[in-house]
Amino acid sequence: MTKGRTILFSVIAVIISLVVSLAAAELILRVKNSAGTNYDIEMWKYANTLKRQSDDPLMGHEHRPNASAHLQNVDIRTNEYGLRGGPVQPLAPGERRILFLGSSITLGWGVPEDQTMTALIEEKFRKDGMNVQVLNAGIGNYNTTRYSELFLKRLTQLEPTDIVINYFINDAEILPAGGGSWILRHSQLAVTLWIAANRLFGQTGMGNLESHYRAVYDPNAPGYKQMLAGLDRIKAYAGAHHIRVYLAITPDIHQLTNYPFLYIHERMAQVAAERGFTFIDLYPPFEHEDPTGIWAMPGDPHPNAHGHKLMADTLYPALKDP
Repeated sequence: MTKGRTILFSVIAVIISLVVSLAAAELILRVKNSAGTNYDIEMWKYANTLKRQSDDPLMGHEHRPNASAHLQNVDIRTNEYGLRGGPVQPLAPGERRILFLGSSITLGWGVPEDQTMTALIEEKFRKDGMNVQVLNAGIGNYNTTRYSELFLKRLTQLEPTDIVINYFINDAEILPAGGGSWILRHSQLAVTLWIAANRLFGQTGMGNLESHYRAVYDPNAPGYKQMLAGLDRIKAYAGAHHIRVYLAITPDIHQLTNYPFLYIHERMAQVAAERGFTFIDLYPPFEHEDPTGIWAMPGDPHPNAHGHKLMADTLYPALKDP
């Protein structure tokens, strides 16, 4: 055998070994992650099963209509509008329809459908003898720009009587367009390595998070200005169509004692007042809670079912008597 052929066979053997090793690693990861307890992988599954790229660049992505998936050991279904839940029923004369806008907290990530704050609020109305529809338009990885665009381009036909902007403190951030490469969309190994690299070289810790949000809420920050513009678009539409608007701010539940982001809540209370929105602060019901006791699961700081109950109990009185 010539030296050239020997080198060729060696290269082929290395490539085959590498492919087999990568395939084995991918298979092992998929088996390991089948328990549904890896937050990052479950979010990756969510993006692949329930989301699709939007033809509107301001939204980036949106929910697939009439889809379902089992994610983080919870069933999530979407209806014909891409909202979480079952089909939207016709609106009876004089009936209220409350539409919640927001991101993954609003969606109820990690929470069974009947234990989300929107479902609990609708149940409270029903128990009080009032027929009120409460619809959940939360979509993961959304900000104010995205959910204001979602409402104005996709959901105005729902003709809500009330809109609840379920605001989270990162809703003033600028979000990347997303989509990702083919390999990141299809390989758990690739996405695991990508996340590990980002955590290794990225900034971590509460101190860095505080510095990050100080920059986000600088009045001259582009994302902050875009957030205000999104709220103004909702205000304009709601004013023209006689829709009540509420802005409810959910706290970051990493650190609830000596909570470092009260200044954001105060800022958003002012923003809401300037636009005639009813402001609801959801920090007080969380203030004395153990953060890890209200996480959806270890490593996932989304509010769990108990957290959603706290939010529903706080929101309902304001919604009941507008």
